[in-house]
Amino acid sequence: MDRIIINGGINLNGRVKVSAAKNSVLPIIAASLLCPDECFLEDVPFLDDVEVICSVLDSIGASINVIKGLNKISIKADNINSTEPPYDLVRKMRASFLVMGPLLSRFGRVKISLPGGCNIGTRPIDLHLKGLSALGAEVSLGHGYVEAICNKLKGCKIYLDFPSVGATENIIMAAVLADGETTIQNAAEEPEVVDLSNFLNSMGANIVGAGTDTIKILGVKDLKGTTHQVIPDRIEAGTYMAAAAITQGDVFVENVILEHVRPVIAKLQEAGVTVIEGQNKVRVISRGLPRAVDIKTMPYPGFPTDMQAQFMALMSIARGTSIITETVFENRFMHITELKRMGADIKVDGRSAVVEGRNRLTGAKVKATDLRAGASLVLAGLVAEGITEVFDIHHLDRGYVDIVGKLRGLGAKIDRVGE
Repeated sequence: MDRIIINGGINLNGRVKVSAAKNSVLPIIAASLLCPDECFLEDVPFLDDVEVICSVLDSIGASINVIKGLNKISIKADNINSTEPPYDLVRKMRASFLVMGPLLSRFGRVKISLPGGCNIGTRPIDLHLKGLSALGAEVSLGHGYVEAICNKLKGCKIYLDFPSVGATENIIMAAVLADGETTIQNAAEEPEVVDLSNFLNSMGANIVGAGTDTIKILGVKDLKGTTHQVIPDRIEAGTYMAAAAITQGDVFVENVILEHVRPVIAKLQEAGVTVIEGQNKVRVISRGLPRAVDIKTMPYPGFPTDMQAQFMALMSIARGTSIITETVFENRFMHITELKRMGADIKVDGRSAVVEGRNRLTGAKVKATDLRAGASLVLAGLVAEGITEVFDIHHLDRGYVDIVGKLRGLGAKIDRVGE
């Protein structure tokens, strides 16, 4: 297994370009199952998760053409021969469950194993199943599988008990070919939901309200092929912004939609970090240790849970005491043990972590327990004295395109090595 080795203490400087959004491209690839025509996706981030979702589609008969040099993928789902994706692929990644809505809507049947993914919490699928049942599907669970069948889905009103991104996306994809109008209340407002809706509308769907808490989908008879450019990854952007702040650097983060990173910008500024906004880019300048700030993760447009671990690394060297409260996932503090190995002073009280800022962190051998935990350990390693070795970095490969190369381009002393 590979590991990342970091010699900390370097102030990052320069420019880094953000790749397209992992959490946007995955549902969009799944949505291409809704029509037999060819769909073209541009600015695709070639991550492990993208490879898995493409393998899921390939396993049921879709034709996938990957052009890595141009960051493009074409998908043609005109010869689907199964509505039961194989367990060995689905178990690798939770987002595989997003093929359920498209397969059910187009073919009237789907059987899929319960999903896998990062161990950051239970993330139940009940909201997905509640939505599909409301649309008229007959849903059953047993032996580790979910099966849904229908003659024809019918539009209805659906209220989500929690604004789940995955459930919102699955319901949208199921509803675009249903009879009549579907209304999703308390829908997720994340930019990735908007990007999926824009992709579907370009295929001929009729979706309004994406980006608000009420989304209306008027079912259409069929969809057509399209070309779509995936939005930039707001979490990758936030990670490099935090990297500039933690290293007291001066970094231009390019290919950013500013509205998508407003919560991160606000908290960095509150911490005393200078953030200068430009056209699709931000410049982050940090001089001296940041001030401690309190953070509470919330669904969009609140502070993103996917940035909590990175900010905890930043707060571990801040002046003062910060309280970080996690409200989205109940098991997302696993990185704390590893940060403490590097000298961080963090105490957990239920769903809150009390972080006492320290003047310095020290290098250590640590392991990534999930995707964003891995990013937080890399950030801590960038500022720590001595050598930090980050193990289990396959988690990072799920969500960051060449994080080592991009940080090295900013001056970091960082390498990826095999055992």
